[in-house]
Amino acid sequence: MTTAREERAILVVDDEESMQCALSEALSRIGHQVDCVSNGYDALKKVASSSFKLVITDVRMPKMSGLEVLQEIKKVSPQTPVIVITAYGVIHDAVEAMKRGASDYILKPFSFEALSASVKRALMDGRGQAGPGVRDQKQREIVTGNAKMNKCIALARSVALSRSTVLIQGESGTGKELLARFIHQHSDCKDKPFVAVNCAAIPENLLESELFGYEKGAFTGANSKRLGKFELAHGSTLLLDEVSEMCLKLQAKLLRVLQEFEIDRVGGSDPVPIDVRVIATTNVALQDAVEKGNFREDLYYRLNVIPLTIPPLRERKEDIPLLVEHFVRKHSARCNKPAPQVCPEVIPVLQGYEWRGNVRELENVIERTVLLHKGEKLLAEHLVIEWPQHRPRRESAKGAQTMKDMEKDLILKTLEEVEGNRTHAAKALGISIRTLRNKLSEYKRDNTVQGQSA
Repeated sequence: MTTAREERAILVVDDEESMQCALSEALSRIGHQVDCVSNGYDALKKVASSSFKLVITDVRMPKMSGLEVLQEIKKVSPQTPVIVITAYGVIHDAVEAMKRGASDYILKPFSFEALSASVKRALMDGRGQAGPGVRDQKQREIVTGNAKMNKCIALARSVALSRSTVLIQGESGTGKELLARFIHQHSDCKDKPFVAVNCAAIPENLLESELFGYEKGAFTGANSKRLGKFELAHGSTLLLDEVSEMCLKLQAKLLRVLQEFEIDRVGGSDPVPIDVRVIATTNVALQDAVEKGNFREDLYYRLNVIPLTIPPLRERKEDIPLLVEHFVRKHSARCNKPAPQVCPEVIPVLQGYEWRGNVRELENVIERTVLLHKGEKLLAEHLVIEWPQHRPRRESAKGAQTMKDMEKDLILKTLEEVEGNRTHAAKALGISIRTLRNKLSEYKRDNTVQGQSA
């Protein structure tokens, strides 16, 4: 029979007695009762006969590993959250643990604060994952109900308190910077500035001084000393957006910074120590870039300590209704107008679209639509969207219009609303004036436009 004490206890599994004592003392300080065992077999016996609110297990143990303990616990008690403890050098064990259902993991050596935060997160949700359709403001408005995306968010949350470098990969528009800011807001430096630099947007000859700063007189026009992004992010988080666009020379300098934790200003003589947590993002496969000789292999491994991959929107179409609702509310508020009711027919139309620009493209479409929309209900015919010309004709949700017909109606309606001004219409539709002109010529050839000059 399960006792009241056992129902409230946390089970610690570790083969080192010193770690058992340390964990037991730390957990007791925050009000938890603790039961300790030294191996996986004893842990499974305990779980089979008692009810624990949480299990904390080391990964590397003799006879039975922590991953095996996790796997067996999930078989007999799938709702019991499990936190794994792993060393910095074997981070791949932690990634594998998350795939097998771990709620969280802690990197050795860890602080009391990191342990306390991890336990709190795990106990708030028995699965350690966000539920479907989560819109937590602390998540920087990451809206999702997709299992892969929720695992990505859970992993991001679990590593936020560490100082390990994170590499976020994903297609353009998937929300890589959003996830980077989410990690920063869940870190212990959340009250300090989040510093970001777009490596693709800054010319190669300027990026070095932008990152590392320069001394007075370092080059013509350097009239005073300037701090670079690394120094501005001291004690906080630095995002290197599109790091794959960095030239090989700067890659070598970045590698040294990540190894030595110091930077050299342009024109400087003495290194400057820095304490920065680096998050890098890329929309290309860095391993392919390494094989092609465009990216340093040693830098790739230095950046890829914590790998996170955001799935494209076409692989998580169940998120589209949630995102549409979110963006409609967001942009209606910005326009100072009531949010229209999104009719059911809208969602299948949007889910049938390719979304090469991912979530960013979807938001742009909803923003334009909300801007031009005037009614209380939002129908499929109101969507201000440019359908690619190569897409096959499909029936809409009601079978009344093809997408080409819907596109034509949107263009003509927009022209009518702007009193025939093609420049304003093209801007509202998010297309070029040339594209608009070609569309109108096409409609004229098909004898579908009456009274519109091409």
